[in-house]
Amino acid sequence: MEASSYGCLCPTTRARRNLRRIEFFQGTLDSTSEITDARIFDTTLRDGEQSPRTSFNYEDKREIAALLDEMGTHVIEAGFPVNSDAEFEAVRDIAESTRVTTCGLARVVEKDIEAALDSGVDMVHTFVSTSDVQLQDSMHATRQEALDTAVDCVEMIKDAGVECMFSPMDATRTDEDFLVEVIEATSAAGADWINIPDTCGVATPRRFYDLIEIVDDCTDAYIDVHTHDDFGLASANAISGFEAGASQAQVSVNGIGERAGNAAYEEVVMALESLYDVDTGIDTTRITELSRIVEEKSNIGVPANKPVVGRNAFSHESGIHAAGVIENSDTFEPGVMTPEMVGATRELVLGKHTGAHSVRERLVDAGYDPSEAEVREVTRRVKEYGAEEQVTMSVLERFAEEIGVTEESEEVRA
Repeated sequence: MEASSYGCLCPTTRARRNLRRIEFFQGTLDSTSEITDARIFDTTLRDGEQSPRTSFNYEDKREIAALLDEMGTHVIEAGFPVNSDAEFEAVRDIAESTRVTTCGLARVVEKDIEAALDSGVDMVHTFVSTSDVQLQDSMHATRQEALDTAVDCVEMIKDAGVECMFSPMDATRTDEDFLVEVIEATSAAGADWINIPDTCGVATPRRFYDLIEIVDDCTDAYIDVHTHDDFGLASANAISGFEAGASQAQVSVNGIGERAGNAAYEEVVMALESLYDVDTGIDTTRITELSRIVEEKSNIGVPANKPVVGRNAFSHESGIHAAGVIENSDTFEPGVMTPEMVGATRELVLGKHTGAHSVRERLVDAGYDPSEAEVREVTRRVKEYGAEEQVTMSVLERFAEEIGVTEESEEVRA
């Protein structure tokens, strides 16, 4: 289905920031027409919370949901309402307090669906295993039983007048003919969305693209994708799904989730915005803020080299790189994504690999007016010290004082 025909599914119009990237550089993609529209379904509060040793309390969920809402995220999967009274209350309160579409998860079980409906969500996301290994050794059900139950539950949700998303769980390990049969049956039963989950993270971008094309040919429902990161391909597979015709991708902040996690919110959104020139409608300037909040609440640290939100994402230590960035940040950064676009800051890191350009820049920032000889001497000390210890600004200033670097006069500073 054409992504531009969402009708009532469109999110509330929000003010946009004017920090979109301006141009492509030679060597990047020649065309940005592969994806024209894209929606983001955030599952941080559901699949993200299923990360081993992670649990969000009521206040955590409300705080994260409020920020996702303010940013313009299209759908917030608030949780699994039948799980507990506390979970039900959190989902209900998020549904009442947010302006974007809220979703509740439900197995193909009547009590699950009733709990989701009672929580007041705008969408119920119901699922059943369709791969033979899960049907036989997890669900202990036949293919026909799974299909019949799925159809009954989709009809139950639609009879209640609520938007319905159906997921054939483990779709990428499901017999293709049976997968098509299930999708056709649940689509005929009224499913608004068909979600294709790569539950065990075994898809590759080209194979996933081909699968989404097959799904697109057998349903008039909107297509959503849910990709896992067992082989580090979750975000790439989500983007591949969009290229093949999916309208929406399920993501989680910092990529948290079952096992190795999900496609990362920040990676998918910024790839869409910066590489495909898609205006998602999301306020990307709050992405770093969102990442830090989820890092704190989930107790899952963000690796320094994490794309977009890691502390090294816009940091430079190497002398060649730092010198280039000082001259023009586009030399050794993507250019189409700047730290300002995601609410981050650029940092010139002092250490073993630091060059004179970076040292001069940091000294001037600290209020010094160094000569070339003084810069060379401070740089020598920084490299020597940085081989063993972290070079902080206080260390840099100590070196400057020891060799007598003069401070810039107040008049010059003014």
